[in-house]
Amino acid sequence: MPKIAITGKGGVGKTTLASLLAYIYAEQDQRVLAIDADPNANLASALGFPEEVAAQIAPIAEMEELIYERTGAKPGGYGGFFKLNPRVDDIPDRFSAEWRGVRLLVMGTIKGGGTGCVCPESALLKHLVRHLLLQRSELIILDMEAGIEHLGRGTAGAVDAMIVVVEPGQRSLRTAQTISRLAADIGIEEVYVVGNKVRGQADRDFITESLPDLRIIGFLSESPLAIEADRRGVSVFDLDPQMVEEAKAIADGLSNF
Repeated sequence: MPKIAITGKGGVGKTTLASLLAYIYAEQDQRVLAIDADPNANLASALGFPEEVAAQIAPIAEMEELIYERTGAKPGGYGGFFKLNPRVDDIPDRFSAEWRGVRLLVMGTIKGGGTGCVCPESALLKHLVRHLLLQRSELIILDMEAGIEHLGRGTAGAVDAMIVVVEPGQRSLRTAQTISRLAADIGIEEVYVVGNKVRGQADRDFITESLPDLRIIGFLSESPLAIEADRRGVSVFDLDPQMVEEAKAIADGLSNF
């Protein structure tokens, strides 16, 4: 099954696209495992998970007893000895929740240490991502932070497509170019761009002309209904048919590469 990583500058709509694709694939009778790997974890809300279902999902990085059990070290410790290849195969099923055919797992945030810290939490999360991409048989959608920190050379080859979400603005486009270079450095070959919050043809042309070396696979229109879905705590998939159709075209485009 395909493994899709979605990234981009904060606030561009990565999670919106991840939620749309998750439900589109679930409607096609695919077994979908959605992974919230963004420190600002909002995928449960974007998927419209009821509060009682979302409450069942504990962020893995905050599960101190699990981290200690699997790595042999307490979270927050640096410089000590701990397992770099802890057991993770049971984590996706034990610590996720399912709603409408989509199973959701939340990675959580490593507190302190900075990017790439050598700590028990980091070891567990990195090994978990490796397991998810290399060993699991579901269709996986990985909603990432603005970068590729969760991926490394050992897992890059398992990513079938990386989608960089952009909006019509210079900061977002520069981030996309940086992510594309970093992805190429670790061997991710299939990098695509989706333009979000697009108001018309002028925005489409601006994104296309600004990223001549990247493959643009589709666009999502700016949508007041997306804002309304967020206010109501429901999925945009249920509220905006136009965005659903645009996301279906993106999914179809992915299958053609």
